[in-house]
Amino acid sequence: MRKTLLTLALGSTLCVPALAQAQAQSPHSFSANVGLYSEYVFRGIKQTSGEPALQGGFDYAHSSGLYLGTWASNISWLEDFGSYTRSSLEWDFYGGYKANIGKSDFSFDVGTIYYYYPGNKNPNIVDANTWEIYAGLGWKFLGMKYSYSINDYFGARPTGSKTDGTWYLDFYADYPIGNSGFSVNAHYGILDVNSDGSQAAATEASYNDWKIGAKYVVPSGTLKDLTLGAYYADNDVKKNAAGTSFYVDANGYNTAKDSFVVYVSKSF
Repeated sequence: MRKTLLTLALGSTLCVPALAQAQAQSPHSFSANVGLYSEYVFRGIKQTSGEPALQGGFDYAHSSGLYLGTWASNISWLEDFGSYTRSSLEWDFYGGYKANIGKSDFSFDVGTIYYYYPGNKNPNIVDANTWEIYAGLGWKFLGMKYSYSINDYFGARPTGSKTDGTWYLDFYADYPIGNSGFSVNAHYGILDVNSDGSQAAATEASYNDWKIGAKYVVPSGTLKDLTLGAYYADNDVKKNAAGTSFYVDANGYNTAKDSFVVYVSKSF
């Protein structure tokens, strides 16, 4: 009996670390994030008319490189432009595949994203829901990403023609400063809206945008993965002789105006 109990005890002792190791090596991983931003700026354009934004999401990743996720933020631009009524949410769904290229420092990322805007459209307004496919290439702290719109680009039809085929090219860098937790980041983007018009008619929707910023990620302790950051964003959207542009809303607010954003976020 004693020998049996000893055998069981030893077996249990050996099984516990083996079970923990098996769990640690699970091919599945889940994460979440939440953040508070002084305003929401997307591709250089204000989405909340300079007001704060609460954002967050959930992600699933498999060791093979496959991933799925969802993310949401409050917005105001659809109501500000008179396109929707009772619409204050952007809800995104995305998925794809990313991996390193061999044993090099290069990586690639291919996938798709759907931007969903619940709410009520006003008469004769094109649906703002947008579906894009994308492909990206990265090297250490540098990267680029090309996005292509399958349908109308966020409901935009500057000249009345469809804007599917619109593309956006994003160049970015996120350079860590040693092991301090600090990093500096920069971005340059090129948007080519299909079938847009001229600046003179305020139907030119294509532009370039850029931003530069810095952030600090708490490396350990109870606040581990808490991020404090700030960035400046601007673009080359120009107003016409009448003082308006495609990005001036129904209230006369210029959503293409430069922005200085501060934020705090947390990953789990």
